Amino acid sequence: MTFAREMVLAHPGTIDIDIDVLSRCIDECLSCAQSCIACADACIAEETVAHLRQCIYFCLNCADVCETTEKILSRTAELDRGLARAMLPVCATTCKFCGAECKHHAEMGMKHCEVCEEACKRCQEACEALLAIL
Repeated sequence: MTFAREMVLAHPGTIDIDIDVLSRCIDECLSCAQSCIACADACIAEETVAHLRQCIYFCLNCADVCETTEKILSRTAELDRGLARAMLPVCATTCKFCGAECKHHAEMGMKHCEVCEEACKRCQEACEALLAIL
């Protein structure tokens, strides 16, 4: 059991959203944010850092959006469904763009971009799944 799921279950309030879908989205947002931060850092360490500027910016923006989305979704006492419905597509789209940029560099052998691409894909899917049930 993940900490996100455990916290949702431990919350004294009630929530009428599928807890598995919600906690998966929170987990994937956290994982994606961490992967994006680490990928941006790895890009900075590459000898070809000048060619990775766009990837770095995509990763940093994606990390910020994922963190914000996770925070909104973690506030289940008074979950603002309107705000969640607005943020989830933004997060999914940001992950889609970041993942596409990372895929480009992964195909050139950058393992950190390959890992980040997968994290972005999983987060995008989790955001879309949660949006579908809100």
